[in-house]
Amino acid sequence: MNTYRDRMFTGKELEEIRSKFYYADRDAYGRERLFFDNAGGSLRLKKAEEVFHRIDSMPDASEHSNSLALELSEIEERGREDIKKVIFGAEGGTIYPTYTASLIAMEMIRLITENASGTNVVTTLLEHPSVYDAAAYNSRKHGMELRVAGVNKETGGVDADAILDLVDKDTSLLACMAASNISGSIYETEKICREARKINPDIVIYVDAVQHAPHGLLDPEKWGADVVSFAPYKFFGARGFGIAYLSERVSRLPHHRLLGKAEDDWEIGSPATAHFAVITQIVNYVADLGRKALPLEESRRKLFEAGMKRIADHERGLLDMMLEGFPDLPGLRRIPGLTVRMDGKDLTGRDLILGIEFDRLDCRDAVAEYEKRGVIAFERALSSIYSKRMVEAFDSRGMVRLSPLHVNTPEDIRAFLKVTKELARL
Repeated sequence: MNTYRDRMFTGKELEEIRSKFYYADRDAYGRERLFFDNAGGSLRLKKAEEVFHRIDSMPDASEHSNSLALELSEIEERGREDIKKVIFGAEGGTIYPTYTASLIAMEMIRLITENASGTNVVTTLLEHPSVYDAAAYNSRKHGMELRVAGVNKETGGVDADAILDLVDKDTSLLACMAASNISGSIYETEKICREARKINPDIVIYVDAVQHAPHGLLDPEKWGADVVSFAPYKFFGARGFGIAYLSERVSRLPHHRLLGKAEDDWEIGSPATAHFAVITQIVNYVADLGRKALPLEESRRKLFEAGMKRIADHERGLLDMMLEGFPDLPGLRRIPGLTVRMDGKDLTGRDLILGIEFDRLDCRDAVAEYEKRGVIAFERALSSIYSKRMVEAFDSRGMVRLSPLHVNTPEDIRAFLKVTKELARL
């Protein structure tokens, strides 16, 4: 019996799940397709989009005193609590909401290095440019050494020891992902944070969880991280919002704020009520998945944890199907004419993201051929500033990135594999 496939959603559950998302099987023009580019911006929850439109269309200001304004204020507070206590599972610290997660990365790395007493910054080759470039720019600006951990070419990730070997008592900042956005490899975040603090108790740790958030649980206080960020548009929600958890000491770093507000307040300007409403709908959705596995009296965080586990279990079943295929249909590992890159064998250490290379197709041509056949994927090309560093790290000439979602079915994977087998013969 295949253990990865044993815990997937049933056909009936998938039918219900798919009904809650826009464009699960057709695009905005009604054309049939498989959307395997969720790492670039996931399928959207219908309730999240509907509540965003309804709340955003209201002119009332949540900071005022009329009845609708007070209602909007309550929606914001509920959203803040869902972010802090449910998504992050945090009791202390502060929430930093702003326009994008990339903005958070650049702002926080700037502030941390400006106020640091150390002499070096540690990051990895796989980081998103908003993290890597901010670390490189600010370390150079402040005369710090930039230390960069290399990749594990087999797993597609960065080994914890490769990171920790670069940390010393003078490391001011450690910036690393929770999971790779090119391979899906999950970092050993808790071990990295724990062992780094043994080396230097004063180190500040930034974890970019943008790619991991739709697939796995975030737990900054358990991890021991100072900053953890995610973006709702990659987590079934709307664009234009980035969110971070800040530990108490980081939240009190000097930053832009109205002087009459608390020292650890990071909200500037009128609150984005509709975005907070979207967060609550995301949490509702995940908690409802968890409710089928746990008693009703469990806390909202516990239900959310159970829901995220069910999502991860289903996605690992899909990943196994993509790699190994079916008795009558080979998976990616067995299709001649292509190579699965960064193919870590332990699927419990991977999110649902894959990189493949075709023997006779450039990654951009392959993506175009996929679209002709109703599959949306994304090229990780050497010509892209978002991809070049990572692609080169794996000695690749460019990959096709495939990122389905828990919304997908075994039938979707079969259809995808048939198309892929055809492309491998071109």
